[in-house]
Amino acid sequence: MTSTSTFKPVRKAVFPVAGMGTRFLPATKAVPKEMLPVVDKPVIQYAVEEAKAAGIEQFIFVTGRGKHIIEDHFDHAYELEALLSSREKNEELRSLLEALPPTGSVSFTRQQQPLGLGHAVWCARHFVGDEPFAVLLPDELLVDTPGCLTRMMDAYKTVGGCVIAVREVPQEETKRYGIIDPISEANGLIGIRGVVEKPKPAEAPSRLAVIGRYILQPQVFAELDKHERGAGNEIQLTDAMARLIGKTPFHGFRFNGQRYDCGDKVGFLQANIALGLSRPDTAGPLKEILKTLPL
Repeated sequence: MTSTSTFKPVRKAVFPVAGMGTRFLPATKAVPKEMLPVVDKPVIQYAVEEAKAAGIEQFIFVTGRGKHIIEDHFDHAYELEALLSSREKNEELRSLLEALPPTGSVSFTRQQQPLGLGHAVWCARHFVGDEPFAVLLPDELLVDTPGCLTRMMDAYKTVGGCVIAVREVPQEETKRYGIIDPISEANGLIGIRGVVEKPKPAEAPSRLAVIGRYILQPQVFAELDKHERGAGNEIQLTDAMARLIGKTPFHGFRFNGQRYDCGDKVGFLQANIALGLSRPDTAGPLKEILKTLPL
């Protein structure tokens, strides 16, 4: 087994948040989809908290027009904090302050054209530099203890290279995801010989879909720099990753926790109900409400 000391630590995480959120219009006309709340926290905050828990030190947001609210959310709101303090609303104040990444650890850059996920990650290249990094897609709300990225970090320390989170999906849904071509599996880590973006169900090499958590090597930027178009005429991160296979170790991490697709209306509602039922302050009343609904 390779010594863990040979692998550079993963200190930086990229959050692609430039999407328009058209599936949630009119709610997202003036509010970024990443700021829509699941119970009492915006979707983006769950991803940032997952990254913090995994030891990430630098948080890089790739934004677009109208996304300044995300920047404001991860900054101090001095008037609000002073008001909460003066009214001794200590729990509310604590929740605000806990949401903030450490001072100087947050960067923002713009994806000026909607050219795909690969292009969004490429926009962060100067902030990442020549070191491994994580990518978290906030639409994917993943719930587990410890968190998905923490578990992936543990795997990375053993195998190095690239590690991507995967989960089995129904055959008919493979056309919506990047799908891996697996070689073998041991202890939840899957050797990968290929990955295909949104294959037709009949042509999918497996039912193991990439689900929005990645640990990548900086060599992926050289592939993305080619700006080659893939599915949907976009620059696909999946295609760039596929070209790294064979050049660096590449593994899938099978995620067995709870996954909620908050980029989908039904998935978003499911996340609110599931997390609401998991919290002591909301579970009881929510259960009573659900009993009264006509089903």
